[in-house]
Amino acid sequence: MGRVDGEVAIVTGARTGIGRATAEMLAAEGAYTVVTHYEENGAQDTVDAIHEAGGEAVHMQLDVTEEDHWKRVVDAVCEEIGCPTILVNNAGVYTIQPITEMDADEWENLFDVNVKGVFLGMKHSVPAMRENGTGSIINMSSVAGISGVAGHTCYGGSKGAVRLMTKDMAMEVAEEGIRVNSVHPGVIDTKMIREQSDKISEEEYAGMHPLGEIGEPEDIAYGVVYLASPEAKFVTGTELVIDGGFCAN
Repeated sequence: MGRVDGEVAIVTGARTGIGRATAEMLAAEGAYTVVTHYEENGAQDTVDAIHEAGGEAVHMQLDVTEEDHWKRVVDAVCEEIGCPTILVNNAGVYTIQPITEMDADEWENLFDVNVKGVFLGMKHSVPAMRENGTGSIINMSSVAGISGVAGHTCYGGSKGAVRLMTKDMAMEVAEEGIRVNSVHPGVIDTKMIREQSDKISEEEYAGMHPLGEIGEPEDIAYGVVYLASPEAKFVTGTELVIDGGFCAN
């Protein structure tokens, strides 16, 4: 308990899966957690669970692809709670599709959420973090941003962009006491993965990992809390791979 006491964290895409597990764990470790979702009350269940566990949290509507949403949320957090010291850019969309079958509109939506959302989150959170002279930004990438996977050209491209954006941003703000890192999950038991079950079975997903199973959202949340905490004070511009051995194949 208390690994991020006194911190203010914004977590995007926090209704289910990795986002929810991360928000709940940050709150359990002492952060006032701003739980966001593109729907008005989309992640209220997460906030309720945090409150029931004795943590502090509030829900704010945030479409990560809309710049005015980011400005509104960050301004409100600074005015009502205190400027954020932790940002978890978790919101994302996932698809498995051969590039020849994906139309330009689908590609644009994927990159809007997975890449533009991360860009806008960093753009608007960094000035707020400067007010505190400290900050930790954690961008959710993927093993698909490191290793090639058939059917993942577009998704992997978006997550590869997040990986390099993270490194560039880490260099840009290092002297200001702000750390920026990316997390690269393997296959995790989330709604996004289950929605692809008609294309890849759970057994096939599990077989991609030398440990022989898929991960759980909490496996990723533990890594995020580490990167957000003072334990990672000497860690920036790097990838935290949590993948059951996927990238070691």
